[in-house]
Amino acid sequence: MEGMDVDLDPELMQKFSCLGTTDKDVLISEFQRLLGFQLNPAGCAFFLDMTNWNLQAAIGAYYDFESPNISVPSMSFVEDVTIGEGESIPPDTQFIKTWRIQNSGAEAWPPGVCLKYVGGDQFGHVNMVMVRSLEPQEIADVSVQMCSPSRAGMYQGQWRMCTATGLYYGDVIWVILSVEVGGLLGVTQQLSSFETEFNTQPHRKESPLP
Repeated sequence: MEGMDVDLDPELMQKFSCLGTTDKDVLISEFQRLLGFQLNPAGCAFFLDMTNWNLQAAIGAYYDFESPNISVPSMSFVEDVTIGEGESIPPDTQFIKTWRIQNSGAEAWPPGVCLKYVGGDQFGHVNMVMVRSLEPQEIADVSVQMCSPSRAGMYQGQWRMCTATGLYYGDVIWVILSVEVGGLLGVTQQLSSFETEFNTQPHRKESPLP
């Protein structure tokens, strides 16, 4: 498994062990962040509870527990298909966010994987979408129905792939929104779909000119 032999920075660990916090939610979120969202909150709570909520001991227990022969799926973010960084969106507007992702590993993904909201702004009620199992090196588009916040400003949220057993994997993928009155969402979504239709389909046959 990637990262099994990585030495955790002792200064970083000392910093977190000195937090002295007894707030379990804070410890869970810190543990999850230190593991790069590799584990869901319930899994984090399991290891923390096992070590009397000692963050440093819990991380050690996690790495001791994780067997090196566990094959973790791989996922790489390729590009934003709709709503690229810097595009403006009007407040309270429904939109579809689409990312292009790739199985960058040597094995097919297990069945039952999904893309989950993991942090930041959520943009609506959807916090998970199922994703089909991709073959090695296969690329696919994943879309989530979202709604922009009611106030103008910059917003961002993070999403991540997750197995049916709760193991997070691959790149953290972002939604970065600029909410402005008079934003050009309608136009940009139409342009994006037009470009996707005509520019990203190399297998499309164009009829030869006479």
